[in-house]
Amino acid sequence: MKTDIILAGVGGQGVLSIAAIIARGAVKAGLRTRQSEVHGMAQRGGAVLAHLRVADSPIHSDLTPQGAADLIIAMEPLESLRYLRWLSPHGAVVTAAEPFRNIDPYPDLHLIIKTIESLPSSRIIHAEALAKAAGFPKAVNMVMVGAAFPFLPIPREQLEAAIDDSFSTKDPAVAAANRKAFALAVSAAGGGGTKAS
Repeated sequence: MKTDIILAGVGGQGVLSIAAIIARGAVKAGLRTRQSEVHGMAQRGGAVLAHLRVADSPIHSDLTPQGAADLIIAMEPLESLRYLRWLSPHGAVVTAAEPFRNIDPYPDLHLIIKTIESLPSSRIIHAEALAKAAGFPKAVNMVMVGAAFPFLPIPREQLEAAIDDSFSTKDPAVAAANRKAFALAVSAAGGGGTKAS
């Protein structure tokens, strides 16, 4: 079993936190992981890209080859399109619906959404609304972990444990809100289970 993931967004959106949670959950599930990341020139607003590879056997490279990604997780719609050349013909795109308008003019959002919806497998999630429903608007990145869950080869309990570990040193209310954001997104995404190998 091998799952190659591209994570995309802009600085400040929590892309690397998503990669860390998924990687930690994978390790808890007894899987191997390799990760590579590229930060934009600006701390906030610049492009952030992470490659995350998860497998049950040795992984020899940190980078996902173009055309081989099983999943793209994007924190905003335009960034999901930027990396489509990495997506496998059978891969899926999971993106937040809300744009991050860090360029002017931002391309036509309607056309971006239409392009994403035309892909063989895609999911567009209203991440900000779910994070607010969880009581913690900053938990958008945990919403995205939950939205991507049906495509991940990691049991739900291992991802939840990874979220707990990551926020255990913070206010217990913050940890609870992040778990709730994850759970709301899993429900919104149709529940699902781990991806078949």
